[in-house]
Amino acid sequence: MTSNYIPRPLLTNDVLLDEALLELVERLAENAHDIWAGQRLLDGWRYGPERCDGSRRHPCLVPYADLPESEKAYDRNAVLGTIQAILALGFEIRKS
Repeated sequence: MTSNYIPRPLLTNDVLLDEALLELVERLAENAHDIWAGQRLLDGWRYGPERCDGSRRHPCLVPYADLPESEKAYDRNAVLGTIQAILALGFEIRKS
């Protein structure tokens, strides 16, 4: 099956985040990791030094602080894109 799908994400290159929002990105990245890890654990996965789908082992089933920087960056980038999109759409994010 071929697809003519062309992704068209919102343009967010000019959306800058202040320090408070960057702290929010980090906290939400940690939360995203915890949600992912929690679901993996419920599905029977356990920590393993190398990923093995057959035995349900994964090296990222560790606290966010213990993840390699590359894995943290993956979570951060997903959250960053979402926050930038929210702002690009004209919404405000503020702490109450």
